[in-house]
Amino acid sequence: MRASLLQIAVDEGESVESRRRRVAGLVLDQAGAADLVVLPELWTTGAFAYEEFGSEAEPLEGPTYEVMAKAASDAGVWLHAGSIPERDPDGPLYNTSLVFSPSGELAAAYRKIHRFGFDKGEAVLMGAGAGLVTVRLPETTVGVGTCYDLRFPELFRGLVDAGAETFVVPAGWPERRRAHWTLLAQARAVENQAFVLACGTAGTHAGVPQAGHSIVVDPWGEVLAEAGAGEQVLTVEFDPAKVGATREQFPALKDRVLGLEPPRADPAPSVP
Repeated sequence: MRASLLQIAVDEGESVESRRRRVAGLVLDQAGAADLVVLPELWTTGAFAYEEFGSEAEPLEGPTYEVMAKAASDAGVWLHAGSIPERDPDGPLYNTSLVFSPSGELAAAYRKIHRFGFDKGEAVLMGAGAGLVTVRLPETTVGVGTCYDLRFPELFRGLVDAGAETFVVPAGWPERRRAHWTLLAQARAVENQAFVLACGTAGTHAGVPQAGHSIVVDPWGEVLAEAGAGEQVLTVEFDPAKVGATREQFPALKDRVLGLEPPRADPAPSVP
């Protein structure tokens, strides 16, 4: 299976409409070169451009949906189109990922569960998703997470229980925590014996330099490919059958102990 991670640079001088067209062209360039194409998180606005979320938010089937659906169909690829600021007409904004089939049909939409920012930014401007999402491709079952989700191993355990063999993680990860990005991608791969395809952005979002360094990790934690800091197309060939072989050869997942109870407080000593 061949995957291309499109590490898009977000330039504040480029309009969202122009970037959509440009990225659609990059997707089309992958026709015949990749089975799966992955875009980063919030590449239309920039993951740290909080002030733009409201003005650039769009309905699920808005402009980005339409352009990316056509790009997937024209290229004949599975396309994880990164994420958009989605405006739900009956609710808040969401950080929503879109996955399209090679025919341009929407195969899945995932609203990011873990929102970054603590008491500001995404954490207060966007609602939290409520459900795990997997997508069955001909070669592998993909589990979807987004950026900050990478810090929460229980989400990926849930995806494994739902059948995931490959994790796709679009992100807008800051350069100052790049070491965490690499470490966490490898940890999620090793502990779940799965492939991790983590696609970041390049450039600077609202003054925050991005890490870039999109990465593909195999079920043993080996880095198969890694991008640099700038805009880049990272293409890698990998064998999804390695997941099953790894889980059979080293069946650690079978030794999971579930439903552990928290420690109980010792009873107070009796007083004579």
